[in-house]
Amino acid sequence: MERDALADFLVRRRDALQPADVGLTAGPRRRAPGLRREEVAQLTGMSVDYYARLEQGRSPQPSTQMLRALARTLRLSRDESDHLHRLAGHPAPERVGVSSHVRPVLLHVLDQLEDCVAFVCSDTDVVLAQNRLSLLLQGEHRGREGVEASSTYQWFTQPGAQDQILAEDRAMHSRVRVADLRATWSRRHQDPDITELVDALLAQSPEFAEIWARHEVGVKHLTTKRFNHPQVGVLQLDCETMATSEDGQRLVILGAAPGTEAHGKLRLLAVLGEQSVDA
Repeated sequence: MERDALADFLVRRRDALQPADVGLTAGPRRRAPGLRREEVAQLTGMSVDYYARLEQGRSPQPSTQMLRALARTLRLSRDESDHLHRLAGHPAPERVGVSSHVRPVLLHVLDQLEDCVAFVCSDTDVVLAQNRLSLLLQGEHRGREGVEASSTYQWFTQPGAQDQILAEDRAMHSRVRVADLRATWSRRHQDPDITELVDALLAQSPEFAEIWARHEVGVKHLTTKRFNHPQVGVLQLDCETMATSEDGQRLVILGAAPGTEAHGKLRLLAVLGEQSVDA
């Protein structure tokens, strides 16, 4: 681990970003260029003390999970992310299956969607990036390893994972998830990440195994989704899914028209999130 070089790289990348680049308001009292340490720490999900020690060259070796989160926060390119891993004493991430690197411009788009729930996921439903409203509505889905990183794996194997969706809608959600995974498997069934995921689901979820046996691929995606949130109640949101590039990633946007009840509830959720941070 090259602590001094890592510290210098982090400082330079932090100084190169402006608050608007990551969806923050600059405020009137900002004097130093770039982001503050506490802003990087908050966006990455680490303590300010730990991030400060990274920049001071006196931290323990960060995990690859932490490095991926830092790469997203600092809007690093794929080459810069590889460089960050090497400075921290880890090999560059292997390019197995599809890329887990979210391009900086796409992260910028997420930050601008302030009144919508938005996230980027892979073709195995691994959530790679979330905006603030996605975190408030759906919770934190990033940071897991292996098959457990897939939200489809979580949906079929983890108790309570389906509770956020209304009970009468869950069967259709399950069919769509399995059909999407079947399409991914058809494209690249020899890749180890997809075979490991499907094998684990077949072994652990009778519901998944029963739907998988139907060989459904062309199941129509839901254009609206209903969520049951403990603070704001039921939200019916319009859903739009867009392929982002050849990397096999999808940008998912959930929103509601201004003036509707659902839009008002999203605004309320944003306010409740602010109050939680203040508290």
